[in-house]
Amino acid sequence: MPAPHPDAIDGLDTHFAPEHPLAALSGFYRAFNQRDLEAMARNWSHDEAASMSNPLGGIERGWSRIRAVYERIFLGEAHVRVVFHDYTLHEFGLHEFGDAFLAVGRERGVLERSNTKLELAIRTTRLYRRVDGQWRQFHHHGSFEDPALLEAYHEAVR
Repeated sequence: MPAPHPDAIDGLDTHFAPEHPLAALSGFYRAFNQRDLEAMARNWSHDEAASMSNPLGGIERGWSRIRAVYERIFLGEAHVRVVFHDYTLHEFGLHEFGDAFLAVGRERGVLERSNTKLELAIRTTRLYRRVDGQWRQFHHHGSFEDPALLEAYHEAVR
């Protein structure tokens, strides 16, 4: 099993080679933290089989439904910033799963809205596949470690 990477991914890193998995992860966190829907669209696969299981609303399938979740987050009053840490990368060759990698780790961050501030702790898995030479996110699963924090998060983003 690979050792966890020592550095957190916050989206501010731009020194990764475009073909490296960390460039795709950094692109996701840059898009998320800057609330950039177009950059998010470039990070995700537009395949109808793409899926996201997230704390905001169950499982969404297909880019148009996944996009709607990000629109709700980005256009809402709550501002959320996260970084990916304590993660491992698992790469797969063409003979195993297609050209893909899996990132397994944790997100920590902050949600702020009016007088509310929540320190976030989320278990996160992201699956990327290479599509036309570019890494595209194909699946995301996120779950809160603390049920009370999940409830507070839901309340803050409503």
